[in-house]
Amino acid sequence: MRRFGWQWLVLSSLLSLSLAAVAETRPQYGGTLRVAMHSVLTSLDPATSTQPDSFGRRNVTLLIFETLVTTDDGGRLRPGLATSWEARPGNSPASQRWEFQLRRGVKFHDGTSFSPEIAASSLRNVNPSWNVSAGADSVIIELDAADRELPAEVALPRNAIAKRNPEGTLSGTGPFYIADWQAGKKLSLAAEENYWGGRPFLDAVEIEMGKNFHDQLIALELGRVDLVEVAPEQAHRVSAEGRAVASSAPMELVALLFNREAQNPEDGLLRQTLALSVGRAAIRSVLLQGAGQAAGSILPNWMSGYGFVFPTEADLSRARHLREQARKVPTWTVGYDAGNSIARLLAERIALNAKDAGLTLQPTTAASVDLRLVRIPLATGDPWVSLTNVAAVSGLPMLKVNGGSAEDLYSAERTMLATERLIPLFHLPVSYAATPTLKNWSARSDGGWELANAWLGSEKP
Repeated sequence: MRRFGWQWLVLSSLLSLSLAAVAETRPQYGGTLRVAMHSVLTSLDPATSTQPDSFGRRNVTLLIFETLVTTDDGGRLRPGLATSWEARPGNSPASQRWEFQLRRGVKFHDGTSFSPEIAASSLRNVNPSWNVSAGADSVIIELDAADRELPAEVALPRNAIAKRNPEGTLSGTGPFYIADWQAGKKLSLAAEENYWGGRPFLDAVEIEMGKNFHDQLIALELGRVDLVEVAPEQAHRVSAEGRAVASSAPMELVALLFNREAQNPEDGLLRQTLALSVGRAAIRSVLLQGAGQAAGSILPNWMSGYGFVFPTEADLSRARHLREQARKVPTWTVGYDAGNSIARLLAERIALNAKDAGLTLQPTTAASVDLRLVRIPLATGDPWVSLTNVAAVSGLPMLKVNGGSAEDLYSAERTMLATERLIPLFHLPVSYAATPTLKNWSARSDGGWELANAWLGSEKP
């Protein structure tokens, strides 16, 4: 009997552990996800142009609002608030007419029914150059010229459909609604019980803004937050410490951007000298701790397929030869973001590389500079849309082409680089770290949070 009792105790214990393990892997409703982010949002309106684009802003937008078209993790277009779309010839020979059939039964968080009129108004607010109208069950966009990338453009977070109420409040159709909003500081979201896509597992999401990467990691260690951003150069270390780290594909362009066009041929030679002097491989290995990829192109190779043809290796011999052809060599000021510690190190290292080639660069945080170290989030996994966005942000010309082939894309990018205003340096991923209690989450290839099916469990069974 004693032996039987002992065996039963062991079996009972194993069964309890097994049931606990099963329960732990089964999604659970409830809980508040606590998030820290670096971006400081002063408005939640997707259409506002008063604050810079960032991955944090995009992620917050898509928790509250939705787009007509979405993309999956492979960059393929998928139905969103629109169930289908098609292009037809427009009213004039060169124009194009896109029609998006809208999903039925969707409601905004304030109870208003989602309608073609509201969707059309929202899109017109963001894109005044588009001719947007409402159909019976659709939204119609007519363009002056054919644009095969329009659905991918519509999928951008800035084109999320927002209902703007007369009193200034916003309402979306996403999985969470705005419960409390302290501009620039904190955002509290609550689960939308009647969300058309199914209620999220999480009850709420609380987001603290304006937290640098160091403070975010400390908060994660102390258990004050569940999900944080990780600087690219810290991702390997954080992962080695046992944290769950998820990273996107390289989705951020780090580059040097001159404030104006080259003034003369000698100015162009000096810019080429600078591009050839930068030791990208060494900087990536030491300062970036192996994160990302050295870049000679605007678009990363995974997106365009031809990025590898642009050289990234430093060539001091050629750089010095070009430098010797210039009769006058000015001192250039290079600006960097004072709030980003790695930006200062990068600017200083680039200045040292330039000195080896006979150039003089002075890193500074001043507003007025000759060139600036910039970090540009790539808009999407669609190469044409991303390239167009970089051109718009940087003030560079975008070659108008009729085709959509890789050769056309390559020609458009070469046209932008030929201005000698932009010197690509690196393509970096976006990384996040989470506590073990956050289950079934990931980072999308485009840098987005994948929280649709995320839930909170216990750290240990």
